[in-house]
Amino acid sequence: MSSPAPSSPPSTPCSSATRDLHITEVQQEVLVGCLSFVSLLGSLAGGRTADALGRKRTIGLAAAVFQAGALVMTLAPSFRVLMAGRLLAGIGIGFGVMIAPVYIAEISPAASRGSFTSFPEIFINLGILLGYISNYAFSGLPDHLGWRVMLAVGIVPSVSIVFALLVIPESPRWLVVQGRAAEAREVLLRVTDGEEEADERLAEIEAAAASAANSGETVWRELSRPSPTIRRMLVTGLGIQCFQQITGIDALVYYSPTIFRDAGVTTESQLLLATVAVGFFKTAFIALAIVLIDRVGRKPLLYVSTVGMTVCLVILASTLWLLAHGAVPKALGVAVAVVAVCGDVAFFSVGIGPVCWVTSSEIFPLRLRSQAAALGAAVNRVTSGTVAMSFLSVSRAMTVAGAFSAFAAISALSVVFVHRFVPETKGKTLEEIELLFGGGEGGEGVTVSPGEVELGDAEHLVRKG
Repeated sequence: MSSPAPSSPPSTPCSSATRDLHITEVQQEVLVGCLSFVSLLGSLAGGRTADALGRKRTIGLAAAVFQAGALVMTLAPSFRVLMAGRLLAGIGIGFGVMIAPVYIAEISPAASRGSFTSFPEIFINLGILLGYISNYAFSGLPDHLGWRVMLAVGIVPSVSIVFALLVIPESPRWLVVQGRAAEAREVLLRVTDGEEEADERLAEIEAAAASAANSGETVWRELSRPSPTIRRMLVTGLGIQCFQQITGIDALVYYSPTIFRDAGVTTESQLLLATVAVGFFKTAFIALAIVLIDRVGRKPLLYVSTVGMTVCLVILASTLWLLAHGAVPKALGVAVAVVAVCGDVAFFSVGIGPVCWVTSSEIFPLRLRSQAAALGAAVNRVTSGTVAMSFLSVSRAMTVAGAFSAFAAISALSVVFVHRFVPETKGKTLEEIELLFGGGEGGEGVTVSPGEVELGDAEHLVRKG
């Protein structure tokens, strides 16, 4: 379901394609960053599409649009055609990053929803790792051929979506909204342990759908003029999406060769191997997050992630500054820089990387979920694009060390944000999570700030029991 997301190896436009198509530095920034900006169009359109056509058909649409864009990029004879393919692929990615976590959250049992909703992130990271490996494997091919082969290989995984669509069920929550409760019950019987649990979940979904039908407000009107409950949800959902990207992860992923070159790594093979190490750590630690997210909870992983990233970014910025001033031996500085980059992506992947999407897909009530998730994905993509399109220019203006000092400061703020605004949602149904923010019938209820949610939720569960 998440195959469309890893569009192509991140450094593709920075290597053989750059030489083959004579791409300038400015064009390179635009080529890298435009993917994130245009994907927000797909994300915003994806919310309405998911409500109109269903979650399952939207997944298929995401894969088809992405495959078309990837094919155009593979055959591109010029920068303009490559850009056109990149834009088309970006729209498909926008659909994918919005719909995958929503669909998984709506179909998964509460006890394992966090792990399942993290799967799109692990496949994105696996795609990045395979992209780095492809860069290295095809580096011996002529410039006009190597990057095309690599992009063509990237199309293959998304073809699996066609086969997946033949077997996966539609979201039971979408089916209930469409008045197809009998079909929803059949789906729930497939994904739960028995009839009793299926009927209980169906009753909760029907109650949430009835509340939405009685509210009388359009989705976007409610999101643009939110109640206190919805406002708290938006602060949490959009805020965590922003912090996931504004701490500089895409700068590390897209421009890791540039960072390592600035640290003193000179040969092409060493640069490519260093980027493979980045991809390996990113993928390995997202796998660890999937194991831990439903055991230790979302918030502990976010604390470990944001604090760890802050420390690694401080170390990276300091090391690059010391290397630039000749204050440390080159070999030592290079080693520390590589470890700091790998550490940063590892801490990102074990926490805020997957938890961001899990949180955004589960905190909103049914009537708002797909559109709010689309809005969150759009914020994520805009922030990602801003970082990607400005990193080279910012680094030239204030040095790479200066850029990562800024990222470190922002990362420190993300720790405060997690503490103040993000609730723990482990083990709760999607309908119970609304109560963490003070939601009740019609979206209104007691005022409970996310900082107080653990106590408020415990009291609710005691009353329910």
